[in-house]
Amino acid sequence: MSALLYLVPIALGLGFLGLGAFLWCMKSGQYDDLEGAAHRILLDDEE
Repeated sequence: MSALLYLVPIALGLGFLGLGAFLWCMKSGQYDDLEGAAHRILLDDEE
C-alpha cells in the first residue's frame, strides 16, 4: 500500500510530461503538413 504513495505521483508526473511534449509538438508545427513528407519521399530531386 505504501508503494502507491510513490507510484501515483510518478504516474501523474509522466502523464503531465507526455501531455507537455504533445502540446509542444502541436505548437512547433510538427503536425501541420502530414501528407507533404509522404509525397516528398517519392519525388526525385535529381531531374
